[in-house]
Amino acid sequence: MSASLSSLTPELLQRAAAIKLVIFDVDGVLTDGTLFLGDDGQEYKAFNSRDGLGMMMLQRCGITIGIITARQSNVVQLRMQSLGITHLYQGQQEKLPAYEKMLETLHLAAEQVAYVGDDLIDLPIMTRAGIAIAVADAQSEVIARADWVTPRNGGHGAARDVCELIMRGHQLFDQQLAYFLR
Repeated sequence: MSASLSSLTPELLQRAAAIKLVIFDVDGVLTDGTLFLGDDGQEYKAFNSRDGLGMMMLQRCGITIGIITARQSNVVQLRMQSLGITHLYQGQQEKLPAYEKMLETLHLAAEQVAYVGDDLIDLPIMTRAGIAIAVADAQSEVIARADWVTPRNGGHGAARDVCELIMRGHQLFDQQLAYFLR
């Protein structure tokens, strides 16, 4: 993790230990928020490969990952497929119904969910989730309501920061590290 572990307080790690589902926004969280549109209308996005590895590690730890995004994009579908993420809700201008559906489907309470956002559209879920997380370059109103702010910006390792927080809360980070040191 790029930031000092001192930002991971015992209280935050204890709350992270209860998390069974991490939900990420896409634009501004898994990407830097830049949208590339081709002349043919095709949409392109850049994803951070370290974020992807962190998400795969988190899933190996038994933590479910969900995606809720306001935009609809084939590239997001392809990226999530490559990461094995099946809880994908695109085109959600109102994100709260998708959040509630995920809780119902997975039989989880709000305290078992971490939500990662960057903009005002994310606040309805952030104010209900067990841990509200903002990326470092999120809107100031979002940062003000976050329980934790990632050391890195959206699209530049913020999702990896979140994955490592949750793994450390579950005391599974060293196990994941050992997997690569064998």
